[in-house]
Amino acid sequence: MKEELKKSLRTYGALLLLGVTGVPLGAAVGLIEALFCRLLLKVTAVRVAHLFWCLPFLAMAGLVIVAVNQKFGGRGKGGMSLIFDVAYEEETELPLRMIPLAMLSTALTHLFGGSAGREGVAVQIGAVFSYFAGKKLPFKNAPGIFLVTGMAAGFAGMFGTPIAAVIFAVEVLAAGEMRYEALLPAFTASFSASAVASLLGIRKENLAVHISESLTPFLLVRLITLGIIFGITGGLFAWCLKHTKKYLGEKIKNPLVRVFSIGVILSILFLLLYRGRYCGFGTNLVEAVFHGEKVYAYDWALKFILTILTLSAGFQGGEVTPLFTIGATLGAVLGNLFGIPVELSAALGYAAVFGGGTNTLLAAIFIGGEIFGYDYLPYFFIVCTAAYVFNRNSSIYSRQKLTKYSC
Repeated sequence: MKEELKKSLRTYGALLLLGVTGVPLGAAVGLIEALFCRLLLKVTAVRVAHLFWCLPFLAMAGLVIVAVNQKFGGRGKGGMSLIFDVAYEEETELPLRMIPLAMLSTALTHLFGGSAGREGVAVQIGAVFSYFAGKKLPFKNAPGIFLVTGMAAGFAGMFGTPIAAVIFAVEVLAAGEMRYEALLPAFTASFSASAVASLLGIRKENLAVHISESLTPFLLVRLITLGIIFGITGGLFAWCLKHTKKYLGEKIKNPLVRVFSIGVILSILFLLLYRGRYCGFGTNLVEAVFHGEKVYAYDWALKFILTILTLSAGFQGGEVTPLFTIGATLGAVLGNLFGIPVELSAALGYAAVFGGGTNTLLAAIFIGGEIFGYDYLPYFFIVCTAAYVFNRNSSIYSRQKLTKYSC
């Protein structure tokens, strides 16, 4: 009995220490994320103010991004794919230079007008930093545990959604499987990163929805239908991104020629299509939806296409923020067609297309709750569940594994 008690105390002590260790790790990641986010906000403001001076140099920026990563990136060029490989123990190293290279490449993409997000880089920053720290810590399976911990901290620091960040990190690596061994440090690191980033002025989007809508059987059918459409859209985005990268890689084998030639085309398209309306994150379109500004029925489709072209060409950035934008603008269009309040439909699209594109369920539900308010959690559950079932297991993360429990 005494030995069992000692063993239990050691176990609980180790768990407690894991949780406590997540706090400083999360704080450090939150600090880096805040600096990175401020950098992106600054370069975005410069681009908006000087669009006609920035956009013509998008192709040149692409050359710099590709050349620098070719020369200095090493294995780090794998980005999120490398992180997934390390999580599966198929690789053992995440070079620290991934952090400055990813930050620089993403900043250049946004400064000169590429359509991309920031989540991929945020998660990379957190994962690389925490994995490096985890290798120095005396815990069993510490590198793998802190890799997931860093992913949660990176997501939380960038988006200010710590609950969704924890769930995303433990859910995303393998569809239908959760990395529960990292749950406690991911929890503490996520809230710590979010708090530090918030103190430094980086806060989540304030898009609360204030609509009273009773959940009737007729509305339930419409919500499920919406979820199916959102899931197909998110899955289609992931499929198109994967196959466009492959196609362009085969047709234009030289990465410098590829990024330059497509960069020129993108510059022209961005200028012609409402003078930069589809550049950058796409938060301008999300704000237009929720502030009653002009939203075109094809906004989601153009953001969809231009983001895929930007990332397939070789520019750097994430996919999640554009997925939010695609979902919100598509939801605004479908809300009118389905007789659902536009704000509510857009909020559901925001979360469900993200879930459809990342092949995650619970993270999508809780991102909806944290951004738009937990009063609508039943609606997010219904729509995101339908989206998850109908996305055909597609994911923007090409190295995500499918388990026997995945849909």
